[in-house]
Amino acid sequence: MQFKVSNELIEQVRHLIREEGDTRLREMLSEIHFADVAEIISELGLSEATYLIKLLDSEKTSEALMELEEDFRERILENLSAKEIAEELEEMATDDAADIVAELPDDRAEKVIAEIEDEKRAEDIKELLTYDEDTAGGLMAKELVMVKETWTVAGCVREMRRQAENVTRVHSIYVVDKDEKLKGRLSLKDLLTASAKTHISEVYIPKVDSVDVDTEGEEVARIMQKYDLEAIPVVDKENVLVGRVTIDDIVDFIKDEAEKDYQLAAGISQDVEADDNVWELTRARLPWLILGLFGGLGSVFIMQGFEGVMTNPRIRDLFFYTPLIAAMAGNVGVQSSAIIVQGLANNVVKGSLLNRLLKEVSLSLINGSALALLIIVFGFIMSYELSFSLTIAIALMSVIIVAALIGTFVPIILDKRGIDPAIATGPFITTSNDIFGIFLFFYIAKLILGF
Repeated sequence: MQFKVSNELIEQVRHLIREEGDTRLREMLSEIHFADVAEIISELGLSEATYLIKLLDSEKTSEALMELEEDFRERILENLSAKEIAEELEEMATDDAADIVAELPDDRAEKVIAEIEDEKRAEDIKELLTYDEDTAGGLMAKELVMVKETWTVAGCVREMRRQAENVTRVHSIYVVDKDEKLKGRLSLKDLLTASAKTHISEVYIPKVDSVDVDTEGEEVARIMQKYDLEAIPVVDKENVLVGRVTIDDIVDFIKDEAEKDYQLAAGISQDVEADDNVWELTRARLPWLILGLFGGLGSVFIMQGFEGVMTNPRIRDLFFYTPLIAAMAGNVGVQSSAIIVQGLANNVVKGSLLNRLLKEVSLSLINGSALALLIIVFGFIMSYELSFSLTIAIALMSVIIVAALIGTFVPIILDKRGIDPAIATGPFITTSNDIFGIFLFFYIAKLILGF
């Protein structure tokens, strides 16, 4: 099976656009999956992409728009009228439509919503825009199949047929009372095997997992992963059923969060793409580079405080081991923090902070002892004095222990204070461990070698 659009197809589309072969274009792309149409659009120039969006049916292009990179999609939307955007929104799920509207300037967003012919859909989109985008309310769609407990099976089936017209995938059938408060869920098997006159209240399953509109996206993802759910209903403070979050939305959310965490770990403070302009990329990277600069200057001042190393011929070689100590401190700190951040994300970091730190100390002693032994063996091969080798070995063990403690302690404290702990796996940890590592190295050398 072919999963990548061929260059020949893209060139053929370009040719037909230039020749204004509209009928042939519609026929060619009508049978192509919307994800492939999105891939074709992303390879075209802005004017060609806009032309194709206007040419094809909104049923096809609305799905394709959601697959495009956000920046490119925004540029295409700038070339569409408010009415044309509204036509695209009318074919989308309400959560996707709300995401599109959120990307528009406020005045333009109001004009687009005003052009939506379905007033109920327009109200649903405006409601979704009131929720934080990283909560269940911001992730949910309004489309779902909902039946009332007082209905009969026959009436339920009739109503479900009407509702299902607007639902792409029916993951679950939710049961509500007369005030639309969530009561449970309905098994399709029970619905099919019950008699037509049976009331839904007699056959529905009262146990159903749900989340509040203000539940954080990470918590929604954890619940759906834990219970292997394809969709989860969303309720308000009064337990009124207001929408559902589906697995595709959670996958997109997890992907976005992983990208943000990766950028934070790499020392990029904002969500940016490779094709963003220079100013946006600079603003995202510069703050951490400044932090690294001050950290480096701190290391310089520490080394100046131990300038006796450079003037003492017997131990001058100690200076050349500074990069080794700094590198080991940074590596150990990043390892420890990465494991803790991953554990926090998966909600598996449990127990007291003291026990966690003691565990890291034990692990650091084992790793440090092994590495220290290698240093002593290396010193023996290089014919160093035993005191010189022991200095490096002891300093290395100390630095590994301290770096591991910092790498463990900082992410947990950040998480408790509501700060993304992923920040602790980047330059923050590396820089702080470099400084502590160099200081410990020269201080221990001073104690043992006495310079």
